[in-house]
Amino acid sequence: MDNMELWRSVCVTDPAAVKPITGKPYQGNSPKPYWLIQRATETFGPCGQGWGVEVKQESFYRMTETDVMHSAVVRVWYMRDGQRCTIEQMGQTKACYMTGKEKLMVDEDAGKKSITDGMVKCLSMIGFAGDIFSGRWDDSSYVAWARDETARREAPPFDEEQALIAMREVALTGTEKLKAAYAVMTCTEDQRAAFWKQHGPSLKKAAAAADKKPELSEMATA
Repeated sequence: MDNMELWRSVCVTDPAAVKPITGKPYQGNSPKPYWLIQRATETFGPCGQGWGVEVKQESFYRMTETDVMHSAVVRVWYMRDGQRCTIEQMGQTKACYMTGKEKLMVDEDAGKKSITDGMVKCLSMIGFAGDIFSGRWDDSSYVAWARDETARREAPPFDEEQALIAMREVALTGTEKLKAAYAVMTCTEDQRAAFWKQHGPSLKKAAAAADKKPELSEMATA
């Protein structure tokens, strides 16, 4: 049994789904909650069926004469190998507080924010956005890798037969068009390299023939 299998499958965060932390005395980054909901759905199934969120307890408590905190104990459950697994964490948000300009602020969304905070913390404990919470997001080269990895993960299934048909049609228009189409062919770099290794010679031959003498374009089907 590989105890890290789930963690590795969900730990990479899409850079487009990362936002800077604001309104806190510290700096950093955090994953966008709705993106985490999407990733959980991709991993476990529809919310309410393969996974879900439950609020176990919530309350308000006074911190100072002007500051009031909202707190929520949140449970995230998910199905894995036919078993229901659960995690509990606490989320909290300032519901009422005095700003630095001596203005009293009341946050009517405090309860919702606390529940979201708890959900994010629960999902982080099984690996979601693990690269951010483990500090890897401070490395710009890692962020670039995460962007490429996300593109590979989200690339549509590669149908080599359909790709070959499409590329043969492009080859009929000449070498430059073939090069341009190949460069943006929707697949991973490894798939593209393997495809070109196998079919590149015949495609280039057909494209060269189209450049020199279009009536010889039937070579594209050779």
